[in-house]
Amino acid sequence: MTSEIRKELFGMQDKKYADFQRKLIPTVAPDRIIGVRTPELRKYAATLRGREDLSSFLHQLPHRYFDENQLHAFIISGIKEFDRCMDEVCRFLPHVDNWATCDQMSPKVFKKQRKDILPYLSAWISSGETYMVRFAIGMFMEHFLDGDFDPAYPEMIAHVRSEEYYVQMMIAWYFATALAKQYREVLPYLEKGRLDIRTHNKTIQKAVESRRITEEQKSYLKTLRKKSGPLPISVL
Repeated sequence: MTSEIRKELFGMQDKKYADFQRKLIPTVAPDRIIGVRTPELRKYAATLRGREDLSSFLHQLPHRYFDENQLHAFIISGIKEFDRCMDEVCRFLPHVDNWATCDQMSPKVFKKQRKDILPYLSAWISSGETYMVRFAIGMFMEHFLDGDFDPAYPEMIAHVRSEEYYVQMMIAWYFATALAKQYREVLPYLEKGRLDIRTHNKTIQKAVESRRITEEQKSYLKTLRKKSGPLPISVL
C-alpha cells in the first residue's frame, strides 16, 4: 500500500510549495519533502481511513517522506476508537522528526477521554525525546487549560529542561496560552524566573502578541523581560 500512497502523493505534488516547506522545516532533508498541500493531505487521509489494508502503511515505519508522515498524522487524528488511536500514536510518535508533523497530529478522540491520556503525557514529557516532549506539552495546552486545568500541569512543564529549540518554543507557547486562560495561576512562573531566559522572554513575546491578553497585563509582562542574547530566527 505504501507504494500506492507514494504514487498518489507525487501526483499531488506542488513544487513551489515544496520549496516553501523546505525553508520552514529545516530538520527534514530537502529531498524528503514532496510538496503536497495540507488540505489535500487531509482529504486524502479521510479517503484512506476505511481501508482494510491501511495498517500496512501505518506500521511501515519510518516513512521515507515528510508528506507520508503528515498523512500518517492526519489519519491517526481521525481514528474514533481511543485504544486503537493511542496504540497508533505510541507506535508513530518515536518516528516524528519535525515540528509540523508533531503539531498537526491532534487526535479528536483525546478530547472525549482527557483523563485517559494523562499517564501517556507524563511518560512522553519525561522521555527526553524532542518531539515526544513537544507533543505532550502541546496536548497539555490543547486539553488542560480550561475546565480540566490543574496547577500541577504547568509545574510539570516548568520542570522540563532542554537545549532543543523546538522544546523551548513549545514551552513558551504553552505558558503564553496559559497566561490568556489561567493568568493568576501561571504569572508567578515569570515573576519568580522559573523558566530559562530564552523561554521566559519568548513566552512574554508571544503573550504580548496575543489578542487574549489585556493591555494592562501586556504592560506588566513587558517589565518582566530579562536581558539575554538574541533569539534564533525561526518560523515558530
